[in-house]
Amino acid sequence: MPSEFELIARHFQRPVRHTVLGVGDDGAIIRPSPGMDLVVSTDMLVAGTHFLAGTDPEALGWKALAVNLSDLAAMGAQPRWALVAAALPEADEAWLGAFARGLFSCADRFEVDIVGGDTTRGPLNLAPTVFGEVPQGQALTRAGAQAGDDLWVSGSPGLAALGLAQRQGKVGLPGTAMGPCLAALERPEPRLALGLALRGLASAAIDVSDGLLADIGHILERSALAADIGFGLLPHAALETGAEAGLARQCLLAGGDDYELAFCAQPDRRPDIEALAERLGLPLARIGSLRAGMAGEIVLRDEAGRPMPVARRGYDHFAQ
Repeated sequence: MPSEFELIARHFQRPVRHTVLGVGDDGAIIRPSPGMDLVVSTDMLVAGTHFLAGTDPEALGWKALAVNLSDLAAMGAQPRWALVAAALPEADEAWLGAFARGLFSCADRFEVDIVGGDTTRGPLNLAPTVFGEVPQGQALTRAGAQAGDDLWVSGSPGLAALGLAQRQGKVGLPGTAMGPCLAALERPEPRLALGLALRGLASAAIDVSDGLLADIGHILERSALAADIGFGLLPHAALETGAEAGLARQCLLAGGDDYELAFCAQPDRRPDIEALAERLGLPLARIGSLRAGMAGEIVLRDEAGRPMPVARRGYDHFAQ
């Protein structure tokens, strides 16, 4: 059986692009570009909580890095480096090789250097840490929104949650809908080009990981604002999959695992955002507006402007 160090050398030691010293020493050496702030984030993926047993390891390798890069996208940061720590139940070379292919496929796509990490025996747990650069003082945060801002979201929230429901046997999606939903779940696309373009355009941003309403609520809490959201303005792809209407609505509003970006901007920037959507080939939907009110309050309104009940806003690891 190969040793820990042989596994690391075989599967994770690769040439680097913008790193002084990468995998193979006690630590990596990185050199941030002049005039840049470092943005650092980490998200764990735990078997049974964030992914199902039997998940394709190559897809899991992609997702483990992609969901972390999504946090950098939300802050307008250019990804540069990543560390990958992993607990593995056994040294399964075939599984690890497939995982590494997926991981480096994502790393190569977004020009990220994998510069180190750690492995140990234990229940399957993947914990990348990512580092990105943003010009000093230009990072997007959750705290910059202002009353009167428009509220926007990218892509099609809800598809990933429907993909999970399909994998769990809770829904039987038709073939035309199943592919996009499973792709959204298993190979999310971090919206890095969007995040970079939102510097100086958006006032606040967040990635949608725990549910659309829940994550918008985090912007509102940090910015001490409330929001009105029009249900009819939301991207409706999840509602057009053939899934039962109540489930589809729940997935759209609170499903999570989408890794789209929700962001705020002044109304006079609408033409710029519409032009950005066309340039990126990415739907950007204006779904509501921010106002003074109780911090974190969200009122979901129907097409007549009447408040709609919301049973659940998103996922909380410690409140399920």
